[in-house]
Amino acid sequence: MRTRRGSFYEVGEVVCSDVGAAVLKRRRRGREEETEFAGCKRRRRAADLFDALPDDLVLSILSKLSATAGRPSDLISVLLTCKRMKVLGINSQVLSRASAKTFAVKYKNWSDSAHSFLKLCAESGNLEACATLGMIRFYCLRNRGSGASLMAKAAIGRHAAAMYSLAVIQFNGSGGSKNDKDLRAGIALCARASFLGNLDAMRELGHCLQDGYGVRQNIAEGRRFLVHANARELAAVLATSSAEAMLSARSWLTWGLHSVGGHRHVVGGGCPLLSDFGCNVPAPEVHPVNQFLIEWFEARGGSPGPGLRMCSHAGCGRPETRRHEFRRCSVCSTVNYCSRACQALDWKLRHKAECVPVDRWVAEEDGDGREDEGADEGNDRHES
Repeated sequence: MRTRRGSFYEVGEVVCSDVGAAVLKRRRRGREEETEFAGCKRRRRAADLFDALPDDLVLSILSKLSATAGRPSDLISVLLTCKRMKVLGINSQVLSRASAKTFAVKYKNWSDSAHSFLKLCAESGNLEACATLGMIRFYCLRNRGSGASLMAKAAIGRHAAAMYSLAVIQFNGSGGSKNDKDLRAGIALCARASFLGNLDAMRELGHCLQDGYGVRQNIAEGRRFLVHANARELAAVLATSSAEAMLSARSWLTWGLHSVGGHRHVVGGGCPLLSDFGCNVPAPEVHPVNQFLIEWFEARGGSPGPGLRMCSHAGCGRPETRRHEFRRCSVCSTVNYCSRACQALDWKLRHKAECVPVDRWVAEEDGDGREDEGADEGNDRHES
Protein backbone atom coordinates (compact mmCIF):
# COMPACT_ATOMS: atom_id res chain seq x y z
CA MET A 1 0.00 0.00 0.00
CA ARG A 2 1.39 3.35 -1.05
CA THR A 3 1.62 6.16 1.45
CA ARG A 4 1.65 9.98 0.98
CA ARG A 5 5.40 9.70 0.93
CA GLY A 6 5.29 7.69 -2.24
CA SER A 7 6.15 9.08 -5.66
CA PHE A 8 2.52 8.95 -6.83
CA TYR A 9 1.38 11.52 -4.33
CA GLU A 10 4.42 13.75 -4.87
CA VAL A 11 3.78 13.91 -8.62
CA GLY A 12 0.09 14.52 -8.07
CA GLU A 13 0.72 17.36 -5.68
CA VAL A 14 3.12 19.05 -8.11
CA VAL A 15 0.66 18.76 -10.99
CA CYS A 16 -2.20 20.14 -8.88
CA SER A 17 -0.07 23.09 -7.67
CA ASP A 18 0.94 23.94 -11.26
CA VAL A 19 -2.66 23.79 -12.43
CA GLY A 20 -3.77 25.97 -9.51
CA ALA A 21 -1.07 28.54 -10.21
CA ALA A 22 -2.06 28.67 -13.88
CA VAL A 23 -5.70 29.17 -12.96
CA LEU A 24 -4.84 31.96 -10.53
CA LYS A 25 -2.63 33.58 -13.16
CA ARG A 26 -5.41 33.50 -15.76
CA ARG A 27 -7.84 34.97 -13.25
CA ARG A 28 -5.40 37.72 -12.33
CA ARG A 29 -4.73 38.49 -16.00
CA GLY A 30 -8.46 38.55 -16.61
CA ARG A 31 -9.02 41.03 -13.79
CA GLU A 32 -6.17 43.23 -15.08
CA GLU A 33 -7.64 43.18 -18.58
CA GLU A 34 -11.05 44.06 -17.20
CA THR A 35 -9.53 46.94 -15.20
CA GLU A 36 -7.58 48.17 -18.23
CA PHE A 37 -10.66 47.92 -20.40
CA ALA A 38 -12.69 49.83 -17.84
CA GLY A 39 -9.96 52.49 -17.66
CA CYS A 40 -9.86 52.80 -21.44
CA LYS A 41 -13.61 53.00 -21.48
CA ARG A 42 -13.57 55.80 -18.88
CA ARG A 43 -10.86 57.66 -20.77
CA ARG A 44 -12.81 57.38 -24.00
CA ARG A 45 -15.89 58.61 -22.21
CA ALA A 46 -13.92 61.55 -20.73
CA ALA A 47 -12.44 62.33 -24.16
CA ASP A 48 -15.90 62.27 -25.68
CA LEU A 49 -17.16 64.62 -22.98
CA PHE A 50 -14.14 66.94 -23.51
CA ASP A 51 -14.72 66.99 -27.28
CA ALA A 52 -18.32 67.92 -26.58
CA LEU A 53 -17.27 71.05 -24.64
CA PRO A 54 -17.60 74.29 -26.62
CA ASP A 55 -14.42 76.15 -27.54
CA ASP A 56 -15.47 79.23 -25.58
CA LEU A 57 -15.59 77.28 -22.34
CA VAL A 58 -12.19 75.64 -22.94
CA LEU A 59 -10.67 79.03 -23.83
CA SER A 60 -12.06 80.50 -20.62
CA ILE A 61 -10.47 77.69 -18.57
CA LEU A 62 -7.13 78.04 -20.34
CA SER A 63 -7.21 81.82 -19.89
CA LYS A 64 -7.70 81.38 -16.16
CA LEU A 65 -4.84 78.87 -16.07
CA SER A 66 -2.43 81.15 -17.96
CA ALA A 67 -3.32 84.11 -15.74
CA THR A 68 -2.59 82.18 -12.52
CA ALA A 69 0.32 79.99 -13.68
CA GLY A 70 3.33 80.02 -11.39
CA ARG A 71 5.85 78.75 -13.95
CA PRO A 72 5.97 78.10 -17.72
CA SER A 73 5.44 74.33 -17.31
CA ASP A 74 1.96 74.93 -15.86
CA LEU A 75 0.69 75.99 -19.27
CA ILE A 76 3.07 74.04 -21.50
CA SER A 77 2.17 70.69 -19.91
CA VAL A 78 -1.48 71.33 -20.75
CA LEU A 79 -0.65 72.27 -24.35
CA LEU A 80 1.11 68.93 -24.81
CA THR A 81 -1.90 66.82 -23.81
CA CYS A 82 -3.73 66.82 -27.16
CA LYS A 83 -3.97 68.59 -30.47
CA ARG A 84 -7.05 70.57 -29.49
CA MET A 85 -5.35 71.92 -26.36
CA LYS A 86 -2.32 72.92 -28.41
CA VAL A 87 -4.45 74.86 -30.88
CA LEU A 88 -6.62 76.57 -28.26
CA GLY A 89 -3.68 77.19 -25.89
CA ILE A 90 -1.98 79.58 -28.29
CA ASN A 91 -5.16 81.51 -28.93
CA SER A 92 -4.76 85.28 -28.46
CA GLN A 93 -7.43 85.24 -25.75
CA VAL A 94 -5.29 82.86 -23.66
CA LEU A 95 -1.90 84.45 -24.34
CA SER A 96 -3.11 88.00 -23.75
CA ARG A 97 -3.91 87.13 -20.13
CA ALA A 98 -0.76 85.11 -19.38
CA SER A 99 1.03 86.15 -16.18
CA ALA A 100 4.66 87.22 -16.03
CA LYS A 101 5.64 83.85 -14.55
CA THR A 102 4.04 82.01 -17.48
CA PHE A 103 6.81 83.19 -19.80
CA ALA A 104 9.49 83.76 -17.15
CA VAL A 105 12.13 82.02 -19.21
CA LYS A 106 15.54 81.40 -17.67
CA TYR A 107 18.67 82.34 -19.53
CA LYS A 108 19.78 78.71 -19.74
CA ASN A 109 16.44 77.87 -21.44
CA TRP A 110 16.55 80.77 -23.89
CA SER A 111 16.08 79.66 -27.49
CA ASP A 112 14.41 80.67 -30.73
CA SER A 113 11.29 78.84 -29.55
CA ALA A 114 11.20 80.86 -26.31
CA HIS A 115 11.71 84.05 -28.31
CA SER A 116 8.88 83.09 -30.67
CA PHE A 117 6.55 82.32 -27.76
CA LEU A 118 7.27 85.70 -26.16
CA LYS A 119 6.72 87.40 -29.51
CA LEU A 120 3.41 85.56 -29.91
CA CYS A 121 2.31 86.72 -26.46
CA ALA A 122 3.31 90.30 -27.26
CA GLU A 123 1.44 90.23 -30.57
CA SER A 124 -1.63 88.96 -28.68
CA GLY A 125 -1.66 92.19 -26.68
CA ASN A 126 -0.06 90.92 -23.47
CA LEU A 127 1.46 94.06 -21.92
CA GLU A 128 3.76 92.13 -19.59
CA ALA A 129 5.14 90.18 -22.56
CA CYS A 130 5.69 93.45 -24.47
CA ALA A 131 7.65 94.91 -21.54
CA THR A 132 9.64 91.70 -21.01
CA LEU A 133 10.55 91.16 -24.66
CA GLY A 134 11.27 94.87 -25.03
CA MET A 135 13.83 94.78 -22.20
CA ILE A 136 15.46 91.62 -23.57
CA ARG A 137 15.72 93.03 -27.09
CA PHE A 138 16.92 96.46 -25.97
CA TYR A 139 19.62 95.37 -23.51
CA CYS A 140 20.51 91.75 -24.38
CA LEU A 141 19.96 91.46 -28.12
CA ARG A 142 20.91 95.14 -28.70
CA ASN A 143 17.92 95.67 -30.94
CA ARG A 144 17.28 99.15 -29.53
CA GLY A 145 14.51 100.27 -31.85
CA SER A 146 12.38 97.15 -31.58
CA GLY A 147 12.91 96.91 -27.82
CA ALA A 148 11.94 100.54 -27.20
CA SER A 149 8.87 100.14 -29.43
CA LEU A 150 7.66 97.13 -27.45
CA MET A 151 8.15 98.95 -24.15
CA ALA A 152 6.31 101.96 -25.58
CA LYS A 153 3.43 99.68 -26.60
CA ALA A 154 3.22 98.41 -23.02
CA ALA A 155 3.47 101.95 -21.64
CA ILE A 156 0.59 103.09 -23.85
CA GLY A 157 -1.43 100.28 -22.29
CA ARG A 158 -0.75 101.71 -18.78
CA HIS A 159 2.00 99.27 -17.84
CA ALA A 160 3.79 101.09 -15.01
CA ALA A 161 7.04 99.09 -15.08
CA ALA A 162 7.41 99.72 -18.82
CA MET A 163 6.93 103.45 -18.23
CA TYR A 164 9.66 103.44 -15.62
CA SER A 165 12.02 101.46 -17.90
CA LEU A 166 11.51 104.04 -20.64
CA ALA A 167 12.11 106.81 -18.09
CA VAL A 168 15.50 105.30 -17.19
CA ILE A 169 16.36 105.15 -20.89
CA GLN A 170 15.38 108.81 -21.32
CA PHE A 171 17.34 109.95 -18.24
CA ASN A 172 20.50 108.15 -19.38
CA GLY A 173 20.14 108.54 -23.14
CA SER A 174 20.55 104.76 -23.37
CA GLY A 175 21.13 103.39 -26.84
CA GLY A 176 22.41 106.74 -28.07
CA SER A 177 24.78 109.52 -27.12
CA LYS A 178 24.88 111.83 -24.13
CA ASN A 179 22.97 114.44 -26.13
CA ASP A 180 20.04 112.04 -26.55
CA LYS A 181 18.99 112.49 -22.94
CA ASP A 182 15.47 113.84 -22.53
CA LEU A 183 14.94 114.78 -18.90
CA ARG A 184 11.47 116.23 -19.45
CA ALA A 185 10.29 112.98 -21.05
CA GLY A 186 11.82 110.99 -18.19
CA ILE A 187 10.04 113.13 -15.60
CA ALA A 188 6.71 112.78 -17.43
CA LEU A 189 7.06 109.00 -17.61
CA CYS A 190 8.03 108.78 -13.93
CA ALA A 191 5.03 110.91 -12.95
CA ARG A 192 2.68 108.67 -14.91
CA ALA A 193 4.21 105.47 -13.49
CA SER A 194 4.04 106.94 -9.97
CA PHE A 195 0.35 107.63 -10.45
CA LEU A 196 -0.08 103.93 -11.32
CA GLY A 197 1.75 102.90 -8.13
CA ASN A 198 5.28 102.03 -9.30
CA LEU A 199 7.58 102.40 -6.26
CA ASP A 200 10.79 102.87 -8.26
CA ALA A 201 9.19 105.68 -10.23
CA MET A 202 8.00 107.33 -7.01
CA ARG A 203 11.52 107.31 -5.59
CA GLU A 204 13.02 108.55 -8.86
CA LEU A 205 10.52 111.40 -9.08
CA GLY A 206 10.99 112.27 -5.41
CA HIS A 207 14.77 112.61 -5.78
CA CYS A 208 14.37 114.59 -9.01
CA LEU A 209 12.05 117.06 -7.26
CA GLN A 210 14.42 117.36 -4.31
CA ASP A 211 17.43 118.01 -6.55
CA GLY A 212 15.67 120.03 -9.25
CA TYR A 213 16.83 117.51 -11.85
CA GLY A 214 14.79 117.91 -15.02
CA VAL A 215 12.04 119.70 -13.10
CA ARG A 216 11.67 122.79 -10.94
CA GLN A 217 13.02 122.06 -7.45
CA ASN A 218 10.40 121.35 -4.81
CA ILE A 219 11.91 119.72 -1.74
CA ALA A 220 8.63 119.34 0.14
CA GLU A 221 6.89 117.67 -2.80
CA GLY A 222 9.89 115.43 -3.40
CA ARG A 223 9.87 114.34 0.23
CA ARG A 224 6.14 113.60 -0.03
CA PHE A 225 6.80 111.19 -2.92
CA LEU A 226 9.59 109.47 -0.99
CA VAL A 227 7.46 109.07 2.13
CA HIS A 228 4.60 107.71 0.04
CA ALA A 229 6.94 105.18 -1.62
CA ASN A 230 8.34 104.09 1.76
CA ALA A 231 4.85 103.68 3.20
CA ARG A 232 3.67 101.58 0.26
CA GLU A 233 6.79 99.42 0.46
CA LEU A 234 6.25 98.81 4.16
CA ALA A 235 2.56 98.02 3.62
CA ALA A 236 3.45 95.47 0.94
CA VAL A 237 5.91 93.73 3.26
CA LEU A 238 3.45 93.70 6.16
CA ALA A 239 0.89 92.02 3.92
CA THR A 240 3.14 88.98 3.44
CA SER A 241 3.12 85.82 5.54
CA SER A 242 6.19 86.94 7.50
CA ALA A 243 4.51 90.11 8.72
CA GLU A 244 4.00 88.86 12.29
CA ALA A 245 7.64 87.88 12.69
CA MET A 246 8.81 91.21 11.33
CA LEU A 247 6.46 93.16 13.55
CA SER A 248 7.63 91.25 16.61
CA ALA A 249 11.26 91.93 15.78
CA ARG A 250 10.52 95.56 14.86
CA SER A 251 13.36 95.33 12.34
CA TRP A 252 11.90 98.14 10.27
CA LEU A 253 12.03 100.53 13.24
CA THR A 254 15.74 101.27 12.77
CA TRP A 255 16.90 104.84 12.61
CA GLY A 256 19.70 105.94 10.38
CA LEU A 257 21.12 108.86 8.49
CA HIS A 258 18.50 111.10 7.08
CA SER A 259 18.84 114.21 4.93
CA VAL A 260 16.69 117.29 5.36
CA GLY A 261 17.11 120.32 3.17
CA GLY A 262 20.32 119.03 1.66
CA HIS A 263 21.98 118.38 5.06
CA ARG A 264 22.48 115.05 6.76
CA HIS A 265 21.45 114.39 10.33
CA VAL A 266 21.43 111.36 12.57
CA VAL A 267 17.80 110.65 13.30
CA GLY A 268 17.39 109.08 16.70
CA GLY A 269 13.68 109.42 17.35
CA GLY A 270 12.14 110.16 13.98
CA CYS A 271 10.14 107.89 11.75
CA PRO A 272 12.06 105.77 9.23
CA LEU A 273 9.36 106.53 6.68
CA LEU A 274 10.92 109.98 6.36
CA SER A 275 14.20 108.50 5.18
CA ASP A 276 15.21 108.99 1.57
CA PHE A 277 16.03 105.29 1.42
CA GLY A 278 13.02 103.77 3.15
CA CYS A 279 12.56 101.34 6.04
CA ASN A 280 14.81 98.42 6.85
CA VAL A 281 12.60 95.82 5.18
CA PRO A 282 13.56 92.71 3.15
CA ALA A 283 14.57 93.22 -0.45
CA PRO A 284 11.69 92.88 -2.92
CA GLU A 285 11.51 89.83 -5.16
CA VAL A 286 13.50 90.29 -8.35
CA HIS A 287 11.28 90.63 -11.40
CA PRO A 288 11.70 87.75 -13.92
CA VAL A 289 12.97 90.03 -16.68
CA ASN A 290 15.57 91.61 -14.37
CA GLN A 291 16.65 88.12 -13.33
CA PHE A 292 17.03 87.23 -17.00
CA LEU A 293 19.24 90.29 -17.59
CA ILE A 294 21.39 89.37 -14.58
CA GLU A 295 21.87 85.79 -15.78
CA TRP A 296 22.48 86.91 -19.39
CA PHE A 297 25.40 89.20 -18.52
CA GLU A 298 26.76 86.91 -15.79
CA ALA A 299 27.20 84.29 -18.50
CA ARG A 300 29.30 86.86 -20.37
CA GLY A 301 31.68 87.49 -17.51
CA GLY A 302 29.58 90.15 -15.80
CA SER A 303 30.43 92.79 -18.39
CA PRO A 304 28.15 94.04 -21.19
CA GLY A 305 31.15 95.03 -23.31
CA PRO A 306 34.61 96.66 -23.25
CA GLY A 307 34.59 99.61 -20.87
CA LEU A 308 30.90 99.19 -20.00
CA ARG A 309 29.53 98.62 -16.51
CA MET A 310 26.51 96.98 -14.93
CA CYS A 311 24.15 98.66 -12.48
CA SER A 312 25.47 97.81 -9.00
CA HIS A 313 22.02 97.12 -7.57
CA ALA A 314 21.82 93.33 -7.32
CA GLY A 315 18.20 93.20 -8.47
CA CYS A 316 18.48 95.41 -11.55
CA GLY A 317 20.57 93.84 -14.33
CA ARG A 318 20.62 96.89 -16.61
CA PRO A 319 23.93 97.47 -18.43
CA GLU A 320 25.48 100.59 -19.87
CA THR A 321 25.01 101.09 -23.59
CA ARG A 322 27.94 103.52 -23.83
CA ARG A 323 30.91 104.42 -21.65
CA HIS A 324 30.26 106.41 -18.45
CA GLU A 325 26.50 106.28 -18.94
CA PHE A 326 25.68 105.47 -15.29
CA ARG A 327 26.38 107.68 -12.29
CA ARG A 328 28.94 106.46 -9.77
CA CYS A 329 29.66 106.97 -6.09
CA SER A 330 32.06 109.91 -5.73
CA VAL A 331 33.28 108.62 -2.33
CA CYS A 332 34.35 105.07 -3.17
CA SER A 333 34.00 105.13 -7.00
CA THR A 334 33.27 101.41 -6.95
CA VAL A 335 29.51 101.31 -7.59
CA ASN A 336 27.41 102.54 -10.50
CA TYR A 337 23.68 103.06 -10.77
CA CYS A 338 21.30 103.38 -13.68
CA SER A 339 18.79 105.35 -11.59
CA ARG A 340 18.19 106.97 -8.24
CA ALA A 341 15.73 104.23 -7.34
CA CYS A 342 18.42 101.56 -7.75
CA GLN A 343 20.82 103.69 -5.74
CA ALA A 344 18.35 104.07 -2.87
CA LEU A 345 17.61 100.34 -2.75
CA ASP A 346 21.27 99.33 -2.95
CA TRP A 347 22.24 101.88 -0.30
CA LYS A 348 19.96 100.51 2.38
CA LEU A 349 20.51 96.85 1.42
CA ARG A 350 24.28 96.80 0.94
CA HIS A 351 26.29 99.89 0.09
CA LYS A 352 25.63 101.81 3.33
CA ALA A 353 27.81 99.30 5.16
CA GLU A 354 30.50 99.19 2.48
CA CYS A 355 31.00 102.80 1.43
CA VAL A 356 32.22 104.87 4.43
CA PRO A 357 31.84 104.71 8.23
CA VAL A 358 28.76 106.36 9.68
CA ASP A 359 30.76 108.82 11.80
CA ARG A 360 32.39 110.17 8.64
CA TRP A 361 28.96 111.02 7.26
CA VAL A 362 28.24 112.92 10.48
CA ALA A 363 31.60 114.64 10.78
CA GLU A 364 32.10 115.74 7.20
CA GLU A 365 30.32 118.60 5.55
CA ASP A 366 27.53 118.23 3.05
CA GLY A 367 29.59 118.19 -0.16
CA ASP A 368 32.08 115.49 0.88
CA GLY A 369 29.50 112.81 1.57
CA ARG A 370 27.49 113.11 -1.60
CA GLU A 371 27.49 110.83 -4.61
CA ASP A 372 27.37 112.30 -8.06
CA GLU A 373 27.38 111.25 -11.67
CA GLY A 374 30.40 110.01 -13.55
CA ALA A 375 33.04 112.66 -14.15
CA ASP A 376 32.84 112.22 -17.89
CA GLU A 377 29.10 112.89 -17.85
CA GLY A 378 29.57 116.28 -16.19
CA ASN A 379 26.16 116.01 -14.55
CA ASP A 380 25.34 117.98 -11.42
CA ARG A 381 22.86 115.45 -10.09
CA HIS A 382 23.88 114.28 -6.58
CA GLU A 383 23.06 111.36 -4.40
CA SER A 384 21.44 111.95 -1.03
